[in-house]
Amino acid sequence: MRKLIPMLLLLCSGLMASSAFARTCAVTISGDDAMKFDKTEIRIDASCTQVAVTLKHTGKLAANVMGHDWVLAKTADMAGIDADGMKAGMAVGFIRTGDARVVAHTKVIGGGQSDTVTFATSKLIKGGDYSFFCSFPGHSTMMKGKFVFG
Repeated sequence: MRKLIPMLLLLCSGLMASSAFARTCAVTISGDDAMKFDKTEIRIDASCTQVAVTLKHTGKLAANVMGHDWVLAKTADMAGIDADGMKAGMAVGFIRTGDARVVAHTKVIGGGQSDTVTFATSKLIKGGDYSFFCSFPGHSTMMKGKFVFG
């Protein structure tokens, strides 16, 4: 028992030290039935090791009629992700299964619902050109914004 206590203390101090370096930054963004996000830019400090984005649908329409999601990608990849997502369909949330261009995304939600996605900032390049958008067909022309990491 005497040997067990110092080992437990060492283990606990190691866990506390590793969690001290983790920093999750949280953001909430809303979308409505008028196909608008309430933010056109999201800024995340480089000290964040993870980002938790919560999407809230403040409208009343169902997901199959006026669904919204939140997708993060390099700006140059948006159009391709959007086109491939339309072909993939609602069953997979308008995101092609296994699409490596997608950094992170929520599920498609309807009025009154919310969803959260958490991702590591190690997937991002400080100062990189990133955008967020809604992949529901036709929405990305209006529901998009700049994502700044750094």
